[in-house]
Amino acid sequence: MMNFAYLILPIALLLFPVTMIFLETGRCLGLRRLAHDPQGARAGAGAVESAVFALFGLLIAFTFTGAASRYETRRDLIVRHANATGTAWLRLDLLPAEVQPALRETFRLYVDGIIKVHRQAGDRQAVDQTMARLAKLQNEIWGLAQSAVSRDSRPQVATLVLPALNEMFDLLTCRYATMRFHVSKVILGFLIFLSLLASLLAGYGMAFAKRRNWLHMIIFALLVSLTLYVIFDFEYPRHGVIHLQEADYVYIELWKTMQ
Repeated sequence: MMNFAYLILPIALLLFPVTMIFLETGRCLGLRRLAHDPQGARAGAGAVESAVFALFGLLIAFTFTGAASRYETRRDLIVRHANATGTAWLRLDLLPAEVQPALRETFRLYVDGIIKVHRQAGDRQAVDQTMARLAKLQNEIWGLAQSAVSRDSRPQVATLVLPALNEMFDLLTCRYATMRFHVSKVILGFLIFLSLLASLLAGYGMAFAKRRNWLHMIIFALLVSLTLYVIFDFEYPRHGVIHLQEADYVYIELWKTMQ
């Protein structure tokens, strides 16, 4: 099944002409009603329009706020995980010199795998395979660290090294989880439905003007499609104009310091 993230741009591009069609359809319905019942054409329309547009605005606010919040959380976790990895890397200096080369080489493979996950964003199968490899590397790092700590007579070494590794592993788990958590597609579908219904009602309201106002129709359709695109792009970063590449760069900088 195709990843929804790849449908964001096609949906946004398709939404503009579809919104224009619904505006025109609403206008035609308004003109027909006006021709049959000039006095009652607007009866009750204001209440319905107010309810639909209020619900549409509320759902836009809800989904936009949630998508932006999840985007900020993902970006914050990237920085926190990179910092935790850098801290754990530095604390390897506390371990016996003879075990450090193997641990450091495994660390380099670990960070390289994280960078690879970012480049594979959108390919669920490839990401799952890389995450499985990262889980094996975590087990290797933990095993090597435990073995090194058990041979060290200084108790403070275990207190400093093992918690740093544990935090690094936990933050990776949190990062992977946030990559997969999104607003329900039912809500996104309902948002699209409400946008088209609002377009229909807006077109109906335009029927009472003598001439079709192309400027208003184009602006309305453009704003609706752009707003939904921004919401979807926030929800699925790395596939559009909103991305996390700047935050990902901290891993590249970290990888360089490990060479």
